[in-house]
Amino acid sequence: MSVQNITVQPGDAGIRLDRWFRRHYPALTQGALQKMLRSGQIRVDGAKVEASARLESGQDVRVPPMPMTPAPIRPRVSDEDIAFMESLVLYRDASVIVLNKPHGLPVQGGPGIIRHVDGLLDALAADDQRPKLVHRLDKDTSGVLVLGRTPAAAAALANAFRGRDAKKTYWAVVVGQPQHPGGRISLPLKREGGPRGERTVVAQPADKAGQFAITDYDMLEVAKRRVALLEMRPLTGRTHQLRVHAAEALKCPILGDGKYGGEDAHLEELPHELHLHARALTIPHPEGGVLEVAAGLPPHMVETFRFFDFPNPTPPKPRWRR
Repeated sequence: MSVQNITVQPGDAGIRLDRWFRRHYPALTQGALQKMLRSGQIRVDGAKVEASARLESGQDVRVPPMPMTPAPIRPRVSDEDIAFMESLVLYRDASVIVLNKPHGLPVQGGPGIIRHVDGLLDALAADDQRPKLVHRLDKDTSGVLVLGRTPAAAAALANAFRGRDAKKTYWAVVVGQPQHPGGRISLPLKREGGPRGERTVVAQPADKAGQFAITDYDMLEVAKRRVALLEMRPLTGRTHQLRVHAAEALKCPILGDGKYGGEDAHLEELPHELHLHARALTIPHPEGGVLEVAAGLPPHMVETFRFFDFPNPTPPKPRWRR
């Protein structure tokens, strides 16, 4: 196979160069790709680039001879998995699928993780197109999770999240009552290791590793100052941002969040699962207009809402405003 010069198609616009190669040359390893990039064998519009460079439609990618082995055959999806994934679907059109992700189901695999959303996406494949993840939720966070049904749709949706055009609304039950009924939290955050694994912590002003993180919140309900229901709207997307902002800025950890709230995050008579739910999302639709979708609560939060007599309105139906 000789050197090729391939034009980036509109459906691949916006994705990273290394992901473009994984999509079109699945037999190429990351190590081999990095070697080709360092040596200049791979170029974009004639220039050396990094693996993280994002491609634009119409650009020219120089592709040296590639290893030619067939892509791995995915195992057949069981009828049970198909029924399970279909039960999570809140909305579907030609470009987008929206799920109500259950509490406790990881979005992607990792050490010791066998069952996860990404591994079940073949259950939602159509016309030989497997949906693609475009953002993440923590394993123990439930609620709205968006998938792109085509490469072009996935790239557009991922750009919306990356550019903060996606408006996210979370519901969180916190232990205690915030001092103020609403406001804006602005605390820089960073990731660091520790005896219980990697954590997100508040960064000191002089710490260059810190990234600014902003959350708006409103208190919707309060129960005898024991717990409060908050609507939280992150304006940035740092890992565990809402959990750290609740525990450190409001001094009211999210109920069930032992990682950041310790024993103070648990109340004996209530479920110990994390009470954080991605309630609603408004996002530009890949085909134009705006998609609005909301998700009902997971069972353990329904139980807590009933215990405190918090209102739990039925989520509005998804709406694509064109």
